[in-house]
Amino acid sequence: MAETRRTTRRHRRRIVPGFRLAMGFTLFYFSLLVLLPLGCLLLKGSSMSWEHFRETVTAPRALASYRLSFGAALGAAGINALFGSIVAWVLVRYRFPGRQLLDALVDLPFALPTSVAGIALTSLYARNGWIGQLLVPLGIDVAFTPFGVMIALVFIGLPFMVRTLQPVIEDLDIEIEEASASLGASRWQTFYRVIFPELWPALITGLALAFARAVGEFGSVVFIAGNMPLKTEITPLLIIIKLEQYDYAGATALAVVMLAASFILLLVINLLQYWARRREVITLD
Repeated sequence: MAETRRTTRRHRRRIVPGFRLAMGFTLFYFSLLVLLPLGCLLLKGSSMSWEHFRETVTAPRALASYRLSFGAALGAAGINALFGSIVAWVLVRYRFPGRQLLDALVDLPFALPTSVAGIALTSLYARNGWIGQLLVPLGIDVAFTPFGVMIALVFIGLPFMVRTLQPVIEDLDIEIEEASASLGASRWQTFYRVIFPELWPALITGLALAFARAVGEFGSVVFIAGNMPLKTEITPLLIIIKLEQYDYAGATALAVVMLAASFILLLVINLLQYWARRREVITLD
């Protein structure tokens, strides 16, 4: 019996052979592709004096790019939170012709090159575009405005919200909603007291993911933005401009700011996911 147990443990350890080698390769690969570039970025940034760094990251042009990048990303994430929730609900709860095609189209921003998306959006929303020419009589300009930047960020952020909410909606028991209705609850009360508490953790996670994706977007924005300094210039584009001007220190300083923002967003996303898992465990208990 003891020999059998030892053999079983030995076989269990050998299910994934070469743990040390695999772990060493994983750490090497991760360090080469992630830690080393980030370390070089921070090292380059530390070579600047504090005064030079502060002047670079607080210049009017840089501050304007922060406002546009983070403001448009937050606005796009909010729009996706609303309409992405509706899209996810329709795809899960209803059956209609073309549903599978619509579900596949949600992932289009993942597969489509961002530059192609930017060119397509610019062609559609320019003043002579199919959609833009309909908006011009209403006094609405989209292309080459901050509004156009937000539309591009909505396009690339929608899949994060839909794919985050879909599994949660699929797990919702329709019988609970029917029980709520049978007890006299209105549709709004059923949504607010029964459905929304279940969707809330996933909704916040999807919102954070869409916001994080939009903050660093470049390809789909650079064409529709118009890239006017102090007006429609996003931070990633400003970094590229400084590199083209051989201002490596300035580009590094802006990159450090974006890196810090990315780490904060990553921390927030992980905390939200931990909170959602913990809440699910408490609910099951």
